[in-house]
Amino acid sequence: QVQLVESGGGLVQAGGSLRRSCAAAERTFSSYAWFGQAPGQERNIVAGINSSGDNTYYAASVKGRFTISRDNAKNTAYLQMNSLKPEDTAVYYCAARSGPRIGLNRDAYNSWGQGTQVTVSS
Repeated sequence: QVQLVESGGGLVQAGGSLRRSCAAAERTFSSYAWFGQAPGQERNIVAGINSSGDNTYYAASVKGRFTISRDNAKNTAYLQMNSLKPEDTAVYYCAARSGPRIGLNRDAYNSWGQGTQVTVSS
């Protein structure tokens, strides 16, 4: 497991942008993902990036609006959230897993950030 520390998030108006960061406490070649969990709903993957950074995955609901990236020199993954909608409101979690490939469900990940609320007002 790797300790992950998230930053960013908060309250934004519809159409606005936020940038999330996820810093690992040590150098890691894990794949990263961001998961979102709205009240009363399951925690589902929003975006993922493989260990080399050359393959990404996006949920259909965020494709074209969110961008996941990573900076291996800084042991950090990012989620740029643009054109935010009220339905994007959720707690967002950063996750990491050993191995090069993106996992699509939460059970594939063994390291988690603390989670941060993102609220999009209409």
